[in-house]
Order: sequence, then structure tokens, then C-alpha cells
Amino acid sequence: MITLTLLHPIQSVPVQSWCFESEPVVRIGRSNDNDVIIYSAVVSRHHVELWNHANGWEIINFGANGTYVDDRPIAQVSLVDGMTIRLGNSGPKIRIRVGATNQPGKIIKPPQRELRQNDEVSKDRSTAWPGGVGIIEDDELGGLTQIDLD
Repeated sequence: MITLTLLHPIQSVPVQSWCFESEPVVRIGRSNDNDVIIYSAVVSRHHVELWNHANGWEIINFGANGTYVDDRPIAQVSLVDGMTIRLGNSGPKIRIRVGATNQPGKIIKPPQRELRQNDEVSKDRSTAWPGGVGIIEDDELGGLTQIDLD
């Protein structure tokens, strides 16, 4: 399993998470045909791909603004559990956690929050920045709970 967690741009706390059980490829970008869709001006339509190989995961950059690990641009690197990548020089950060691999693929969607009167409705599988400010926490059973701060 691989879990991607979008981090808040200032506090670096989790904003949203996506879990995939042994997908061969996980695509991240601004376009609606990605597995993880992140709306940001510095994120390319097809920004980065995570490939699940027999010997582990690897990150491949396709973004025009680059993908960074420890403030260094990368083209293609092996993924390390707990690694944080940044999309673009000043873009969103995603923390990556790796668990069991090579099982049939399944997407576990993040929890949905209630829509308020001024919220935009999205038909996408996922969105990057919720309308309000909140924190998503893990509980002891692996479930996620969103706490609204606004």
C-alpha cells in the first residue's frame, strides 16, 4: 500500500490523503485524468508518476516546474518511506508512506466533508485544497477524521 498525504503549505499538517493498494502506477497532476488531482498553478497537468516495481517504488518527474526532494530537483529517484516531495519550486508538498505492495489495486478515497452554502461542487475523484481549513488525523484503527478549523 502507498499513502500520499497533501500537507498544509504553512503548518505542514495533513490536509488530504489518498491510499492505493499496489497500483502499478500512481499519477499526480492538475488534469482530471490523474489518480491524485492537485489544483495549483505550479503543478503540471501530468506532473509526476510513482511506479511500483518488484524492488520498490520510484518517482519520475514530468512537470515543467520540476519535482523536489530535500530542496533538490529530481528526474527519477527511488522512493523512501516517509519521503516528502514538493511539486514545483514553491508548490504543494506531499508526504509518501509505503506499506505492503503487489496486491490487487484498489483506491481508498479520503473522507468527504459536508458541503456548505458557498462551497463549489466537484465531480473529480479528489481535490487538493478544501474550501475550509482543517486537519485530517489518523486514529488507532487507521481511519481518518477531519477536524474543521474554520
